[in-house]
Amino acid sequence: MDILIKIAQFVLSFSLLVIIHEFGHFLFARIFKVRVEKFYLFFDPWFSLFKFKKGDTEYGIGWVPFGGYVKISGMIDESMDTEQMKQPAQPYEFRAKPAWQRLLIMVGGVLMNVVLAIAIYIGMSYAWGDRYLSNDNVKYGYVFNDLGKEIGFQNGDKILDIEGEPVDDYAKILPEIVFNQAEYVTVERNGAQVRVDIPESFIARMLNSPDLLTVRMPFIIDQLGKDGGAKEAGMLPGDTLISFNGESMRYFDQFAQAFKEHRGETVQIGVARDSAGVTKILTLPVKISDDAIIGVYPVSVSKIFTLNTHSYTFWQAIPQGFKRAGAEISSYWKQVKLIFTPKTEAYKSVGGIISIGNIFPGFWSWQAFWSITAFLSIALAVMNILPIPALDGGHVLFLLYEVITRRKPSEKFMEYAQVVGMILVFGLIIAVTGNDIYRLFIK
Repeated sequence: MDILIKIAQFVLSFSLLVIIHEFGHFLFARIFKVRVEKFYLFFDPWFSLFKFKKGDTEYGIGWVPFGGYVKISGMIDESMDTEQMKQPAQPYEFRAKPAWQRLLIMVGGVLMNVVLAIAIYIGMSYAWGDRYLSNDNVKYGYVFNDLGKEIGFQNGDKILDIEGEPVDDYAKILPEIVFNQAEYVTVERNGAQVRVDIPESFIARMLNSPDLLTVRMPFIIDQLGKDGGAKEAGMLPGDTLISFNGESMRYFDQFAQAFKEHRGETVQIGVARDSAGVTKILTLPVKISDDAIIGVYPVSVSKIFTLNTHSYTFWQAIPQGFKRAGAEISSYWKQVKLIFTPKTEAYKSVGGIISIGNIFPGFWSWQAFWSITAFLSIALAVMNILPIPALDGGHVLFLLYEVITRRKPSEKFMEYAQVVGMILVFGLIIAVTGNDIYRLFIK
């Protein structure tokens, strides 16, 4: 069921993004009275699932779920319809229009994706506001995985700054380190400030390590499972674990490690229990399962730490939407830069349809859906504007050349460029799909 919900969200989001993008090309083409022969969601080689014609345009849904397209008269595009180009140019064709009009037609898709992201962020700011965990509120520090410890972090470290710049939002710490290729992080450790250097060779590994740091928390029981040693020992929701076999312990990560080292054993766990305003200290014999668990669900971050919340009126949400979209564009450009920097090996983390689908949650959440859709809209805009033939950015590059030099590239050159661009794009699709398959079945 979780997979079906992921697929449903992905298809809905992807379809919306494609339609909005292609509508941008369609809108500017119609504004400048350029004929649009086709407007399709998905590709339709040999046949389509659904189609109808209105005016000069055929609208439809193809059967190959890889994007979509608008076929503009008098333009060399992925359809490679060169026969039309052999005929004299007609007033309603793309090639008959001034360069500045053709330029706007080509950037229309990217522009609409950015507009969509801004609109979504405005709506999200108004409906839900901003809610985040401030780094200053993480009073117990962070827990680091093996990679974090290899870099030089220690459990309990509190992040003070990244290259001298403080970070307010906990969720932005890892992206700030990776996308800016930070050279060091300053932490507070046992009351002293310590500099942790980040070797450049670790950046790519950090990209594939989203759990590099997590918030350190006391082990407070939220719920008991149906079975398990905790329930049999008499533990209750609200109990705080404070010792293990007589040794004082305070944090969830400490207990989790102790459970691994004593799996299958019965151990003595001390708990603090509030009852009628009085705190009682109990020591209970608890059986640890072979899976190193005792059958409890700890409380969530939001129940221990105060989350910062900022609400917006509708008029306040508008500039916030622009601000957030701008920040996401900047962040994604940094990701693209990493991908094209071979020494970081960030290209190994690039994923395709499977990776995109997996970022959607296994439950339906409109807030998560719109947040991911806005991010993907930004990603689609940035990737499409790259100066690669067959992408919008490739057409824009040639049009800018024409505007500057007042010389129009030959149609034969444009044909060859389109073929090269399609080879590059399909090669990229094969590469990212290969990464997906490797991570899914091999790694």
